Amino acid sequence: MTFTFNRKIWTAAALVCAAASLAQPAQAAINVLACEPEWAALTKELGGDKVKVSSATNALQDPHRIEARPSLIARTRNADLLVCTGLELEVGWLPVLLQQSSNAKIAPGQPGNFEAGAYVAKLDVPGKVDRGDGDVHAAGNPHIQQNPHNIGLVAVALAKRLAEVDPGNAALYQAREKDFTARWNAAMLRWEKQAAPLKSVAIVEHHKNMEYLIGWLGLRQVGTLEPKPGVEPSAAHLSELLSQLQRQPAKMVLRAAYQDGRASQWLSEHAHIPAVALPFTVGADDKSKDLFALFDTTVQRLMDAAK
Repeated sequence: MTFTFNRKIWTAAALVCAAASLAQPAQAAINVLACEPEWAALTKELGGDKVKVSSATNALQDPHRIEARPSLIARTRNADLLVCTGLELEVGWLPVLLQQSSNAKIAPGQPGNFEAGAYVAKLDVPGKVDRGDGDVHAAGNPHIQQNPHNIGLVAVALAKRLAEVDPGNAALYQAREKDFTARWNAAMLRWEKQAAPLKSVAIVEHHKNMEYLIGWLGLRQVGTLEPKPGVEPSAAHLSELLSQLQRQPAKMVLRAAYQDGRASQWLSEHAHIPAVALPFTVGADDKSKDLFALFDTTVQRLMDAAK
C-alpha cells in the first residue's frame, strides 16, 4: 500500500510540474526596429526566431526623408533594439521618433542603440561642411550598404550587440553570425569574380549614393545627374553633362530604385547609354528579397548594361 501511495503522489507531482512548465510562456523575441531594410534583413539573418524585426523605411523610400507617423512612433516606443546607419542619414526624422517615443532603452549611447556606420571605413568625409555644397554629411557618405564588405563588418558587431541586449541567447547569435559570415564570404568571392570586367567602367550616377559600390567594383564615376547632392537635375545641368559625355563617354547611368527615373532616362536617350535602376536595398523588387539576392541582382544588372 505504501509503495502504491507513494507512486501515486510522485505521478501527480510530475504531472503538476509538467503542466506548470507548459503554462510558462516561451521567452519572447526581442523587438528590433531597423531604420533601413538592409539592417532589418541582416538582423533576421543573425537573430532568427529570437528577434521580431520591422523596418522604419522601405526600399522605395528616400531614407533621408521619412515622416514620423504615430504608428512608427509606437514601434519605436516598443523597441528593445534600434539598428540604424547613423552618419546623419536619419538626422531629419530619427530624433523626432526618439523624442516622441520616450524609450530610454534605445537612446543614443545605450546598448539598445546600434549605428552600423560606426564599424566601417567612411568615404567622402568633408574637410568642412558648407550647406551651399548641397546635402553633404559631415560624418561621411552614409550609404555604406552598397559594399558587401561593410555588411560583413556590421554583422560581427551587430551579433555582439544582440548578445548584449539578449544575453540568454548569446550563443545562438554567435553561431548564426559564424554561419552567415561563411556564406557571405563565399558569395562575395563569387560576385567579385563575376564583376571583374566592370573594373574602370565609366558611369554616371544620379546622386552620390553609389560611392561604396563604385569603390568595391572599381567603377569610374565621370558625372552626376544632380548638380549638387540633393539638388534635382536641371535642364541646363543635364545639357552640360551631355556635352561632357561626348568628350568623356560613359557606359551607363545609374540610379537607386527609389529615385525618379526621368533624368536618367533623358540622358540614356540622348547619350545612347543604358539607364540602370539598381535595387539599392532589400525589397526594391521581386528579385531582391534578401541581402544575397540584393547583390545578385545588382551585379547582374551592371553586367547586363556593360555588355
